Amino acid sequence: MAISRAQLAKELEPGLNALFGMEYDRYENQHAEIYTTENSDRAFEEEVMLSGFGAAPTKSEGGNVNFDDANEAYTARYNHETIALAFSITEEAIEDNLYDRLGARYTRALARSMAHTKQVKAASVLNNAFLAGANAGGDGVALCDASHPLTSGGTFANEPGTAADLNETSLEDALISIAGFVDERGLKVALRGMKLILPRQLQFVAERLMVSNLRVGTADNDTNALRSMGMLPQGYAVNDFLTDPDAFFIMTDAPRGMIHFERTALSTNMEADFDTGNMRYKARERYSFGFSDPRCIFGSPGA
Repeated sequence: MAISRAQLAKELEPGLNALFGMEYDRYENQHAEIYTTENSDRAFEEEVMLSGFGAAPTKSEGGNVNFDDANEAYTARYNHETIALAFSITEEAIEDNLYDRLGARYTRALARSMAHTKQVKAASVLNNAFLAGANAGGDGVALCDASHPLTSGGTFANEPGTAADLNETSLEDALISIAGFVDERGLKVALRGMKLILPRQLQFVAERLMVSNLRVGTADNDTNALRSMGMLPQGYAVNDFLTDPDAFFIMTDAPRGMIHFERTALSTNMEADFDTGNMRYKARERYSFGFSDPRCIFGSPGA
């Protein structure tokens, strides 16, 4: 349905002092703190986790050397979605409006809606990080899980055994857990926590934990170990689209982690409808958000 003069009645009369409601700043590109962006020219993208070899055994003198097999462990698939929104304005509403160009004003609103949706979809990967089912990764379980299956037959965890709120102890325990991550054959991998991702409700807690020179909330004159040891070198980032007020996530330096594929960049088009004279405006883009290696994240849902 087209926006008509009936919906813009005050803009057709003299005496209007101001139009407002579309001038707010917006949260933009917060996904860039979490995802590595890559271009895609396909309908979908797939990334395969490879399994290397196990620990090398001792060879006895004169004995045969052991042979091991390498395999493909699992495949992470990124299905690109098409996001689009449009509006139409009647010819008469454009002609009779007294105050500004309707098309330009509502095109800005269109861009705002598209940007909002993109941030919601980006954050949904973390918002659903503890839910299995449709949100499962290539290994068949949720992004943050206590039992990620390994090719060797074991498991590894990228969430705490007991859910914990963000504090000094839970942050230190998470960093210790990250340093103990193993690969698909159970070999230790040298990963470290790089950045803390959290909702706006935890930003003040994070600031005290990571910026103070001394330990927070104690009468002792102890050094803040997180700061003095250079842990989380990229600091913390607030994501205003996270929905759980006490969940937090630590990004690691795993090479293939959180990835955003851009299939088609945001584009806008406008055209006049010959029959009605209405002006039609459309915005469209295609992209996907997801993860390949769950070792890229350690998350806690909060206590």
